[in-house]
Amino acid sequence: MAGLDTQAQELPGWRHVYSGKVRDLYAPAGSGADPDAEKPDTLLVVASDRISAYDIVLSTEIPDKGAVLTQLSLWWFEQLADAGQGGEPILNHVVSLDVPEVVAGRAMVVRALDMYPVECIARGYLTGSGLAEYRESGTVTGLPLPAGLVDGSRLQPAIFTPSAKAEVGEHDENITFEQMVERVGPEAAERLRELTLAVYGRAEAIARERGIILADTKVEFGVDPATGQIVLGDEVLTPDSSRFWDAADYAPGRPQPSFDKQFVRDWLTSPESGWDRHSGQEPPALPTEIVEKTRARYVEAYQRLTGRTFSA
Repeated sequence: MAGLDTQAQELPGWRHVYSGKVRDLYAPAGSGADPDAEKPDTLLVVASDRISAYDIVLSTEIPDKGAVLTQLSLWWFEQLADAGQGGEPILNHVVSLDVPEVVAGRAMVVRALDMYPVECIARGYLTGSGLAEYRESGTVTGLPLPAGLVDGSRLQPAIFTPSAKAEVGEHDENITFEQMVERVGPEAAERLRELTLAVYGRAEAIARERGIILADTKVEFGVDPATGQIVLGDEVLTPDSSRFWDAADYAPGRPQPSFDKQFVRDWLTSPESGWDRHSGQEPPALPTEIVEKTRARYVEAYQRLTGRTFSA
């Protein structure tokens, strides 16, 4: 199902309502035609093979990437079912895998949630934007950290560092917990922090058993309008939303090789690509070798984490 263009696709029983960098949303056919009608209870989420780098959706797709993201998220939802405090359930948005055949394996029917306007990030290791802030101020989203940490230093305990959601093509903005409280209220902010760290704690332990370090992860939550409960939505613990490192290669003090689109970023910023990320020009098409290496890395992450053989 490589190169699936879900944005232009008509799916029986569903109508396309929105496209993000990777995922496309469909509402039940016939819903939403009347602006005064109630919102649909369910949505169809389809993960495409699109890939983005530096907040730009590239013209080249990665075969089977959407299937990897969907199937890995489904596996993680199962592992997280009782990951709350004292075995408390962590609800997720999956309703059914009864989807149109053309998107089978890369799509799921989900509950339509009222999503919180924040990204919930747990960091167990210092890297990325957190490292950049730490080098400037000794903090990450305003949280003070010990002196002397380096790229890849482990943070014990893991920390919660929210960000504000941005539009497609824009950067998410790291915010303090206090700023998050202003956006969602104190009770919801505390609950989202608790749930995010519970997700990270369970997932970090599972990944470590498989020789993989979960450095950090981004999750999203929403409220189920029917029940008022907070529900885990979108994708979860995929190479697009998390940093996975090979434990055998881990060495603090330098960037760690990741199970994600590292090959894409590295090539785009190399002299070979001829692209200047600050030029405002569209990135060039990816070479076949980079596409194949990136696909292999995504598949390897899926297979090592789940113990299953990937099948699109």
